Amino acid sequence: MNFELSTLKASGAGRKKCDVMLVLLTEAFTPDPTPLSTLIASVLKSGDLAEKPGSLLDIYRPAGLACARLIIVQTGDGGVAEVRKAINAAVSLVKASNPKHIALYFVQNPDAPVLRLALTTVAEASYVYVTTKTKKEERSIKRVTVGMPNSSVLASDFERGVAAILGIELAKEWANLPPNHATPSLLAKAAQALAKFPRIVCEVLDSKAVAKLGMGAFMAVAQGSHEPLRFIVLRYNGSPKSTDPVVLVGKGITFDSGGISIKPAADMDEMKFDMSGAASVLGVFRALADLQPKLNVVGLIPSCENLPGGRSVKPGDVVTSMSGQTIEILNTDAEGRLVLCDALTYAERFKPRAVVDIATLTGACVIALGGVRSGFFSTDDALTAAFLKAGESSQDLCWPMPLDEEYAEALKTNFADVANVGGRPAGVITAAKFLQRFTEKYVWAHLDIAGTAWKTGLAKGATGRPVGLLLDYLLATE
Repeated sequence: MNFELSTLKASGAGRKKCDVMLVLLTEAFTPDPTPLSTLIASVLKSGDLAEKPGSLLDIYRPAGLACARLIIVQTGDGGVAEVRKAINAAVSLVKASNPKHIALYFVQNPDAPVLRLALTTVAEASYVYVTTKTKKEERSIKRVTVGMPNSSVLASDFERGVAAILGIELAKEWANLPPNHATPSLLAKAAQALAKFPRIVCEVLDSKAVAKLGMGAFMAVAQGSHEPLRFIVLRYNGSPKSTDPVVLVGKGITFDSGGISIKPAADMDEMKFDMSGAASVLGVFRALADLQPKLNVVGLIPSCENLPGGRSVKPGDVVTSMSGQTIEILNTDAEGRLVLCDALTYAERFKPRAVVDIATLTGACVIALGGVRSGFFSTDDALTAAFLKAGESSQDLCWPMPLDEEYAEALKTNFADVANVGGRPAGVITAAKFLQRFTEKYVWAHLDIAGTAWKTGLAKGATGRPVGLLLDYLLATE
C-alpha cells in the first residue's frame, strides 16, 4: 500500500480522481462556493446526513466531482475515537467493490495523533493475510491519498505514521504465520533480512553459543523441541557508540504447548502468537530503518518452542539462569519468563539507558485489562510517564500496574532462589516480580501484551501491537 500526503482545499479535493473519496467532516465545517463544499452543505441542510458522529452518506458518481464514489462521514469533534469509527465504517462499506485508490480528505487539518490514527486504521481495515493460502486474495487498496488544507505542518507526522504501518504489518505477518512457517531459525532469518537496511546489524547465536553464556533457563525451555533455539541480537546504530542504547527484549516462543504442564486443546493453535513480543521488536526495527532517527536501539529475541517430550523440563526441576540465580520450575507453561530472564541478564553488557521487555506473558493480564490496554510495569516514574505519553500519541495504550515488594513473597520456594510461578492470585504481577529480579543494574519496564497482541474468534489474527507504542517512546528519546 502506497501513501501520499497532499495539500487539498475543497476545490482541489473535488477534482481529485480516485475510486473512493472519504470526506471526514467535523463540527467546525463551514461551506464555501466549491462544488464539494456546496454538496456537503446541501446534504446537511436536507437532513440526508445526520449530525451524529459515525453517520455517513454514500454517493455514487457525484455530479461535478472527479471521484467515482463519495462517502461523507461525520466525525464530531474530529477526535481519535470518532475518526477511527468513521474510517472503519467507510472502508468496511467499500471493500467489496475492491477500490484501488482511496482519498481521505480532512476538511480541517487534523491533530497529529488523528492523522496517524487515520493511516493505521485504513491499513488495519484493509490488511489481508495470504502467505499460506493457495488463493491469493490480494489487498484491493493499493494507494491512499491523504489530503487537507495545509499538509506541510504534518509532513513529519505523516512519515512517522507510514513507517509505523510498515513495522506493524511486519509484526502482524510474522505473528500470523503458522508455527511451522515461523520456527526460531526462520525468525532469525527474518531478523537477518533487516540488516540489509542502513545502520542495522544482526547477530544470531546458536545453541552452543547460548550454552557458553550459561543461559540455563532459556535452554531448559528449548530442550523438549527438535527445533534448535536461536538468540537474536539486532542493533540499530543511529548515534555515536558513546550514546547509551535502549534495549528491547521480545519473547520469541514460536509455539507454546505448555510443555509437560500442557495447555487445553481448545484454542491451542493461538499459541503461535506467543512470539508476538519478538514480532513487535522486528516491526520496530523495520520502522527505524525507514525513519533513520538519531538514537541507538538494541533488540534481543530469545526464540524457541515449548513442547512436551522425553527431554522436556519437568515441574520441580531446578535450573541455573545466566545471572547465577537458581529457579524451581513449578509450571512449565510459565516459560516466557524463563527465556526472558536470561535475555535481561544479557542486556547488561550494553550499558543501556533503559530496557523494555515485551511479552505475551500471562492470561491474568487478559483478565485484568482485556484487549484495550497492555499491562505496563516499572518502578521508574520517568519511564512510566514516557510510556503513558507514547500510548496516547500512538493510540497504542498501556496501563501502569503495581510492583509492591509484598507480591514477591509468592515466589519463595524451599528448593531454589526463586520459583517461576506464585499461584493464581495477582498472577500478572508475580510474573513481573519474577522478571524484576534480573533487572537490578538498569532502568527497566515490562509490557504484558497477552490481551492486546492478537484477536480471537472471527477476527482471529495479530494486531501488530505494541509497535506503535514502542516507536513513539523511542522517537521521543531522540
